[in-house]
Amino acid sequence: MNKYKTSGKQTLFDAENSARKLSEIGNPLEKLDSVIDFEMFRSRLEASMVNHGTKSKAGAKQYDVVMMFKVMVLRQYYNLSYEQTE
Repeated sequence: MNKYKTSGKQTLFDAENSARKLSEIGNPLEKLDSVIDFEMFRSRLEASMVNHGTKSKAGAKQYDVVMMFKVMVLRQYYNLSYEQTE
């Protein structure tokens, strides 16, 4: 069972089609992923960002910390506002 929230319900080919479209127009994450191994930050991000002191599993799942770190990098790199980032 995945401990992180997914990005919503998708049909069978949604992920494949959106990845293909992004790749065609120049997905900046593909370029960053070829240069930076974001998984090397996972242990440090989870240690500092995840609340380990909760006793209950109630509530919504959190987003993946590495994905949110990538969002922050892209936001800073492209000087995006919060609304543009969404």
